Amino acid sequence: MALENDIKTQLQTYLQMLREPIVIAASLDESANAKEMQALIEEIAGMSDKITLVHEDDARKPSFAVKRAATHKDAANDVGIRFAGIPMGHEFTSLVLALLQVGGHPLKLEAEKIAQIAALDEKFHFETYISLSCHNCPEVVQAMNLMAVINPNITHVMIDGAMYQDEVAERGIMAVPTIYLNGQEFGAGRMDLDEILPKLDKGAEAREAKKLDAKAPYDVLIVGGGPAGASAAIYAARKGIKTGIVAERFGGQVMDTMSIENFISVKETEGPKLVAALEEHVSTYGVDVMRQQRAQSLNAPVAGSGELIEVKLESGATLKSKSVIVATGARWKELNIPGEKEYRGKGVAYCPHCDGPLFKGKHVAVIGGGNSGVEAAIDLSGFVHHVTLLQHGDKLSADAILQNKLFSLNNVTVILNAETTEITGHDQKVNGLIYRDRVTKALHTIELAGVFVQIGLLPNTDWLRTSGMELSKFHEIKVDSHGQTSLPGVFAAGDVTTVPYKQIIIAMGEGSKASLGAFDYLIRQ
Repeated sequence: MALENDIKTQLQTYLQMLREPIVIAASLDESANAKEMQALIEEIAGMSDKITLVHEDDARKPSFAVKRAATHKDAANDVGIRFAGIPMGHEFTSLVLALLQVGGHPLKLEAEKIAQIAALDEKFHFETYISLSCHNCPEVVQAMNLMAVINPNITHVMIDGAMYQDEVAERGIMAVPTIYLNGQEFGAGRMDLDEILPKLDKGAEAREAKKLDAKAPYDVLIVGGGPAGASAAIYAARKGIKTGIVAERFGGQVMDTMSIENFISVKETEGPKLVAALEEHVSTYGVDVMRQQRAQSLNAPVAGSGELIEVKLESGATLKSKSVIVATGARWKELNIPGEKEYRGKGVAYCPHCDGPLFKGKHVAVIGGGNSGVEAAIDLSGFVHHVTLLQHGDKLSADAILQNKLFSLNNVTVILNAETTEITGHDQKVNGLIYRDRVTKALHTIELAGVFVQIGLLPNTDWLRTSGMELSKFHEIKVDSHGQTSLPGVFAAGDVTTVPYKQIIIAMGEGSKASLGAFDYLIRQ
């Protein structure tokens, strides 16, 4: 596999940063994939005199490992990083980072976390199943590789599900990323280092909760790290007041959005890139960002009491603030029918970009006729055998340009007035669905391998049910023109509110407005 000139130039620049010699150890067979892999690693090895290519015999063929050379200053503690696949596409960055980190380039990680990883004394062997089109997978792969660089007790292999289809079928893997630890399923879906570490270091959550409990009260505490939360934090911090963000993950739903083409002044970008830019912008203002923390409840005191608002976290910690901005966003809406939960990750999926390649050559269904549903059907049609799109109403609600594209495809069937009643399965994976024709009331069965649910979003307000905050019948937070909720000192912004049109740019504007509203509230107290 020959690298394109621009990628080759970029890689040559990166490889100049190698400080110590490394070895690429290839385990190959006679397959076409092996020949492609060999061409790639030979080209990489030829770019630096600090890289040596050797051959070894590993159980997974084709694959290659990135190791420290015998003359490496840390050669005694070898690195357990292996790529069972050709790490191009979204995984190219994972390969570059692995080469640099094994080659002694400084790790971009806090000293406290490096020490925490180094202190893990159990043996951990991770296997991460990915697809090269999955934008959630690299974060998992890079986190695992980073831990393997730091601690010799940790090994990791990235496995391309499309290349190792027999292995994927044997383990019943139908969603990526799926992570195995010491042969047992460890997790599925996007996970970063802050989420992985507490699962390995059992005392981490309690230590972190104790640290959070000891924090001084904030002027503004933002709950949620999506576009609305990031925008609110920047506007608050620029006022010179003590600002904190507490979030389960920075970026929210935007991290799961691949193509963004309507963010004004940016012609086209991807969700993870936009989130990285947001995070960098927030960090320039000294905002206290608390990740991997889920809000459990909110207690707002009576107006005029002078008491602080409290946000209790699931970890047991409690944060206090003079004002709070709720920006917890929304999550994928579920069908809530038999079979959906049972087969989630086993054929039921919510991200066509991530999981679609695992259904290559198979029949899948998309539930939902809005923009997201039609976009999913178009995307999937490029590599699955057939797509059946089921819409509850009597017409599609997607934009006309998307519908025109959809109906031009010869491997897509659209069924209107279809109420999906059950997802069926056998041997722990989806084998079909049942839908009711809303006109004739007749039940129909479709045999298929996957169901992609694309029916909209639900606001993340479950944790506010006991707060006394006024919610709409759709459980969205009611706000006024300044972003103020029904509770004094509590504001809200973004997809979690009643503000119509759930768009990134609207969420950012609403976050800014809520922040200005909170500041106005504070100066009048």
